[in-house]
Amino acid sequence: MYQDVADGGPVTLRYKPEMAAFTHHSAAHFVASGNSRNWRLPAVQSGPTMTSLPNGIPTMQPRLDFYKASPDAAKAMLALEGAVGKLGLEPSLVELVKVRASQINGCAYCVDLHTSDARKKGESERRLYAVAVWREAPFFTEGERAALAWTESLTRIADTRAPDADYEWLSREFDEKERVNLTLAINAINSWNRLAVGFRSVSAT
Repeated sequence: MYQDVADGGPVTLRYKPEMAAFTHHSAAHFVASGNSRNWRLPAVQSGPTMTSLPNGIPTMQPRLDFYKASPDAAKAMLALEGAVGKLGLEPSLVELVKVRASQINGCAYCVDLHTSDARKKGESERRLYAVAVWREAPFFTEGERAALAWTESLTRIADTRAPDADYEWLSREFDEKERVNLTLAINAINSWNRLAVGFRSVSAT
Protein backbone atom coordinates (compact mmCIF):
# COMPACT_ATOMS: atom_id res chain seq x y z
CA MET A 1 0.00 0.00 0.00
CA TYR A 2 1.24 3.51 -0.81
CA GLN A 3 0.11 6.82 0.60
CA ASP A 4 0.36 10.19 -1.14
CA VAL A 5 0.62 13.81 -0.03
CA ALA A 6 -2.98 14.47 -1.01
CA ASP A 7 -4.39 11.97 1.45
CA GLY A 8 -2.21 12.99 4.35
CA GLY A 9 0.04 9.94 4.26
CA PRO A 10 3.60 9.77 5.61
CA VAL A 11 5.41 11.09 2.53
CA THR A 12 8.87 12.36 3.50
CA LEU A 13 10.82 13.09 0.30
CA ARG A 14 10.01 15.33 -2.66
CA TYR A 15 11.51 14.65 -6.06
CA LYS A 16 14.51 16.74 -7.01
CA PRO A 17 16.26 16.58 -10.41
CA GLU A 18 19.59 15.67 -8.82
CA MET A 19 18.01 12.46 -7.50
CA ALA A 20 17.76 11.08 -11.03
CA ALA A 21 21.14 9.34 -10.68
CA PHE A 22 20.16 7.60 -7.46
CA THR A 23 19.20 4.24 -8.84
CA HIS A 24 19.50 1.82 -5.93
CA HIS A 25 16.15 0.80 -4.48
CA SER A 26 14.46 3.49 -6.57
CA ALA A 27 12.03 1.06 -8.18
CA ALA A 28 11.12 -0.46 -4.84
CA HIS A 29 11.14 2.55 -2.54
CA PHE A 30 10.03 5.38 -4.79
CA VAL A 31 6.98 5.34 -7.05
CA ALA A 32 6.27 8.37 -9.24
CA SER A 33 2.89 9.91 -8.42
CA GLY A 34 1.67 11.05 -11.82
CA ASN A 35 2.12 14.73 -12.58
CA SER A 36 2.40 15.82 -8.96
CA ARG A 37 6.19 15.47 -9.04
CA ASN A 38 6.04 13.87 -5.62
CA TRP A 39 7.62 10.57 -4.70
CA ARG A 40 5.76 8.12 -2.54
CA LEU A 41 7.15 5.73 0.03
CA PRO A 42 5.68 2.40 1.14
CA ALA A 43 3.51 2.75 4.22
CA VAL A 44 5.07 0.83 7.11
CA GLN A 45 2.86 -1.46 9.12
CA SER A 46 2.88 -1.21 12.89
CA GLY A 47 2.96 -4.11 15.28
CA PRO A 48 5.35 -7.03 15.84
CA THR A 49 8.13 -7.78 13.40
CA MET A 50 7.10 -11.41 13.00
CA THR A 51 3.66 -12.88 12.40
CA SER A 52 2.58 -16.36 11.42
CA LEU A 53 0.82 -17.79 8.41
CA PRO A 54 -2.07 -20.19 9.05
CA ASN A 55 0.36 -23.10 8.86
CA GLY A 56 2.45 -21.59 11.63
CA ILE A 57 5.35 -20.48 9.44
CA PRO A 58 6.60 -17.08 10.63
CA THR A 59 6.59 -14.16 8.21
CA MET A 60 8.61 -10.98 8.61
CA GLN A 61 6.97 -7.60 9.18
CA PRO A 62 8.62 -4.17 8.78
CA ARG A 63 10.04 -2.56 11.89
CA LEU A 64 10.26 0.98 10.54
CA ASP A 65 10.67 2.95 7.34
CA PHE A 66 14.25 4.18 7.55
CA TYR A 67 13.64 6.69 4.74
CA LYS A 68 10.93 8.34 6.83
CA ALA A 69 12.73 7.99 10.17
CA SER A 70 15.90 9.73 8.96
CA PRO A 71 15.66 11.44 5.56
CA ASP A 72 19.21 12.76 5.97
CA ALA A 73 20.57 9.24 6.43
CA ALA A 74 18.57 8.04 3.44
CA LYS A 75 19.90 10.88 1.31
CA ALA A 76 23.45 9.99 2.36
CA MET A 77 22.95 6.40 1.26
CA LEU A 78 21.39 7.49 -2.02
CA ALA A 79 24.32 9.83 -2.61
CA LEU A 80 26.74 6.94 -2.06
CA GLU A 81 24.77 4.77 -4.47
CA GLY A 82 24.72 7.56 -7.01
CA ALA A 83 28.50 7.89 -6.71
CA VAL A 84 29.01 4.15 -7.19
CA GLY A 85 26.91 4.34 -10.35
CA LYS A 86 29.32 6.89 -11.81
CA LEU A 87 32.52 4.91 -11.21
CA GLY A 88 32.48 3.13 -14.54
CA LEU A 89 32.03 -0.41 -13.24
CA GLU A 90 30.28 -2.85 -15.56
CA PRO A 91 26.58 -2.77 -14.55
CA SER A 92 26.17 -6.54 -14.90
CA LEU A 93 29.16 -7.10 -12.60
CA VAL A 94 27.77 -4.71 -10.00
CA GLU A 95 24.45 -6.57 -9.98
CA LEU A 96 26.20 -9.91 -9.44
CA VAL A 97 28.10 -8.39 -6.54
CA LYS A 98 24.89 -7.01 -5.05
CA VAL A 99 23.13 -10.35 -5.34
CA ARG A 100 26.00 -12.32 -3.78
CA ALA A 101 26.50 -9.95 -0.85
CA SER A 102 22.75 -9.92 -0.22
CA GLN A 103 22.65 -13.72 -0.23
CA ILE A 104 25.45 -13.90 2.34
CA ASN A 105 23.78 -11.29 4.54
CA GLY A 106 20.41 -13.03 4.35
CA CYS A 107 18.70 -9.98 2.85
CA ALA A 108 15.68 -11.40 1.04
CA TYR A 109 14.51 -7.92 0.09
CA CYS A 110 17.78 -7.07 -1.65
CA VAL A 111 18.13 -10.48 -3.32
CA ASP A 112 14.64 -10.03 -4.78
CA LEU A 113 15.38 -6.45 -5.86
CA HIS A 114 18.74 -7.09 -7.48
CA THR A 115 17.87 -10.31 -9.24
CA SER A 116 14.98 -8.38 -10.76
CA ASP A 117 17.26 -5.47 -11.71
CA ALA A 118 19.80 -7.89 -13.19
CA ARG A 119 17.13 -9.52 -15.37
CA LYS A 120 16.07 -6.11 -16.66
CA LYS A 121 19.69 -5.46 -17.65
CA GLY A 122 19.83 -8.70 -19.62
CA GLU A 123 21.25 -11.13 -17.09
CA SER A 124 20.34 -14.77 -17.70
CA GLU A 125 18.32 -16.90 -15.30
CA ARG A 126 21.00 -19.56 -15.49
CA ARG A 127 23.72 -17.26 -14.18
CA LEU A 128 21.48 -15.76 -11.51
CA TYR A 129 20.63 -19.22 -10.18
CA ALA A 130 24.34 -20.03 -10.04
CA VAL A 131 25.58 -16.92 -8.20
CA ALA A 132 25.42 -18.71 -4.84
CA VAL A 133 27.61 -21.53 -6.22
CA TRP A 134 29.77 -19.50 -8.59
CA ARG A 135 32.95 -21.36 -7.66
CA GLU A 136 31.52 -24.58 -9.09
CA ALA A 137 29.69 -22.99 -12.04
CA PRO A 138 31.25 -22.51 -15.50
CA PHE A 139 29.12 -19.48 -16.40
CA PHE A 140 31.28 -16.64 -15.05
CA THR A 141 34.31 -14.86 -16.47
CA GLU A 142 37.59 -14.77 -14.60
CA GLY A 143 36.99 -11.13 -13.73
CA GLU A 144 33.52 -11.87 -12.37
CA ARG A 145 34.90 -14.76 -10.33
CA ALA A 146 37.61 -12.55 -8.85
CA ALA A 147 35.03 -9.89 -8.01
CA LEU A 148 32.70 -12.43 -6.38
CA ALA A 149 35.57 -13.83 -4.32
CA TRP A 150 36.44 -10.31 -3.17
CA THR A 151 32.77 -9.66 -2.39
CA GLU A 152 32.66 -12.72 -0.17
CA SER A 153 35.95 -11.82 1.52
CA LEU A 154 34.80 -8.31 2.43
CA THR A 155 31.22 -9.26 3.32
CA ARG A 156 32.58 -11.92 5.73
CA ILE A 157 35.58 -9.84 6.75
CA ALA A 158 35.37 -10.76 10.44
CA ASP A 159 36.09 -14.35 9.43
CA THR A 160 38.23 -13.95 6.30
CA ARG A 161 40.37 -10.88 7.09
CA ALA A 162 40.43 -10.28 3.29
CA PRO A 163 43.11 -12.90 2.51
CA ASP A 164 46.09 -12.29 0.24
CA ALA A 165 44.97 -14.99 -2.20
CA ASP A 166 41.70 -13.20 -2.93
CA TYR A 167 43.44 -9.84 -3.26
CA GLU A 168 46.04 -11.26 -5.62
CA TRP A 169 43.27 -12.74 -7.76
CA LEU A 170 41.50 -9.38 -7.77
CA SER A 171 44.75 -7.62 -8.72
CA ARG A 172 45.22 -9.84 -11.77
CA GLU A 173 41.81 -8.83 -13.13
CA PHE A 174 41.41 -5.20 -12.05
CA ASP A 175 43.73 -2.19 -11.90
CA GLU A 176 44.17 -0.16 -8.72
CA LYS A 177 41.36 2.29 -9.45
CA GLU A 178 38.96 -0.51 -10.34
CA ARG A 179 39.84 -2.35 -7.13
CA VAL A 180 38.93 0.69 -5.06
CA ASN A 181 35.74 1.32 -7.05
CA LEU A 182 34.63 -2.30 -6.72
CA THR A 183 35.34 -2.23 -3.00
CA LEU A 184 33.16 0.86 -2.62
CA ALA A 185 30.35 -0.92 -4.47
CA ILE A 186 30.69 -3.87 -2.09
CA ASN A 187 30.62 -1.51 0.89
CA ALA A 188 27.48 0.15 -0.43
CA ILE A 189 25.45 -3.03 -0.85
CA ASN A 190 26.54 -4.26 2.58
CA SER A 191 25.26 -1.00 4.05
CA TRP A 192 21.92 -1.39 2.24
CA ASN A 193 21.71 -4.99 3.47
CA ARG A 194 22.20 -3.92 7.06
CA LEU A 195 19.50 -1.28 6.81
CA ALA A 196 17.08 -3.66 5.09
CA VAL A 197 17.71 -6.60 7.42
CA GLY A 198 17.93 -4.51 10.57
CA PHE A 199 14.68 -2.68 9.91
CA ARG A 200 13.00 -5.65 8.21
CA SER A 201 12.34 -4.33 4.72
CA VAL A 202 9.86 -6.65 3.01
CA SER A 203 9.35 -7.15 -0.72
CA ALA A 204 5.95 -6.58 -2.24
CA THR A 205 4.04 -9.80 -2.93
